[in-house]
Amino acid sequence: MGVGGYKMNLREIVVVSGKGGTGKTTLTSVLARTLAGSTVLCDADVDVPDLWILLNPRIHVEEEYIGGDKAAIRRPPCDDCGLCVPACRFGALSPENGKILLDRSRCEGCGACTLVCPRGAFSLSPALQGRIYRSETDYGSFWHARLVPGGENSGRLVQILRERARGSAMEQGKPWILVDGPPGIACPAISAITGCSVALAVTEPSRSGLHDLKRLGDLAARFRVPMAVVLNRSDLSDDGARAVREACRRKGWPLLAEIPFLEGIVEDLALARIPGAISTETVRRILEGIETLTADR
Repeated sequence: MGVGGYKMNLREIVVVSGKGGTGKTTLTSVLARTLAGSTVLCDADVDVPDLWILLNPRIHVEEEYIGGDKAAIRRPPCDDCGLCVPACRFGALSPENGKILLDRSRCEGCGACTLVCPRGAFSLSPALQGRIYRSETDYGSFWHARLVPGGENSGRLVQILRERARGSAMEQGKPWILVDGPPGIACPAISAITGCSVALAVTEPSRSGLHDLKRLGDLAARFRVPMAVVLNRSDLSDDGARAVREACRRKGWPLLAEIPFLEGIVEDLALARIPGAISTETVRRILEGIETLTADR
C-alpha cells in the first residue's frame, strides 16, 4: 500500500494550467510533500522551471541535452559577401564592420544559408540546447532540466524527462509519478499529457481562466486523458467560481477542490517554502479523486 492507503500500481499525475501563475507549481509541491516516499517527481515546464526552488534538490547527475541543428560559419572560405543575410528569415545573420556575424541563439536550422552561400561556408550540426538533471529531494527522486537562452523546446525534452521519471519509478518501485507540466496547450503541453493517467488542471475564477480551462479540456479529450480540476483563489470572484463549477458539471470534469486565497501561501512562497496553509483535508480530497479517476488506468 502507498501513503494513506493508495494502491501501489504506477500512475502519472500531470499538473497543468492554461497559463502561468495559476498556482500549478504550488499545488505540485504540496502533493509532492504529501506523497513523499511514494513518488518520483518531474518538472516538465522546462522553459521556466521553478519547482526546484521549492524542492531544494541535490543534483546527482547532469548531462547535456542536444537538440536540433543550428548553422555554423567557417572562415575561410567565407568572404563576407553578404548573400546569406537576406536569406535568413530569422535574423540570425547580420553584417557588422564588414563581417557577417552569426547569432546561433536566433538560428532555427532551416538551412537557407547553406543553399545560397556560393563558397559553401555554412554547415548545420546538432547544438547544445540545455541540460538535464537527476536530483534527490526530501520527497523523492527528481528529474528536471534547464534550457540555454533561446534553447529549443519542441516537446522532445519534456518526453525525455517523463521517460526518465518513469524509469526511476519502476526501478524504485514507486506507485506515483508527479509531473509539473508546462502551461498552455502547445507542443510541450501535448508532450506532457500524452499517455498520462490524469491531467490535473489548476484554474482561477476568471473569464480568461475559464477560457483556458476549456481549451485544456479539449486537448485532454483529444488525447483521451481524463482531466480533473482544482479551482485556486476560488473566493476572488463569486461569478467566476460559479462559471467554472458549471463548466465542470456540463463537461463532466471532476472538481476535486476549491482553494481560497490564503496569505499563508504567499508568505511561504516568498520564503521559497512549500506552502503549509492548504488543509490536509483538501489535499486528501484531491488524491482520493485522482485515485478514483486512475483506478482502471
